[in-house]
Amino acid sequence: MQTWEAIVTIIGLAGITLLTRGFFVLPSRELPMPDWLREGLRYAPIGALVAIVTPELVMSQGALITTWKDPRLFGAAAATAWFAWRRDMLGTILSGTAVMLALKLGLGW
Repeated sequence: MQTWEAIVTIIGLAGITLLTRGFFVLPSRELPMPDWLREGLRYAPIGALVAIVTPELVMSQGALITTWKDPRLFGAAAATAWFAWRRDMLGTILSGTAVMLALKLGLGW
């Protein structure tokens, strides 16, 4: 890649980044948004979290896990049970991590 190509690429990427990140900040008034879109955007963070966490739970080394002796499954089940019982995020994290570590370190899973 030549120097001028690198400079054009950097300027282009900076412009795209500024445009996409500043899209909601740059206008002086609020942009109208349909109710269905506003309602759908409420679920975007949980959808992104599920999309990141689920493959980590059910896959290992790029393949689906083949055994039930995986501490991640039991840690996720314990965290889900804790959250359903107490609705406490810190307890959810601690209970899931404790179960996972106990199985991994204690039983050698």
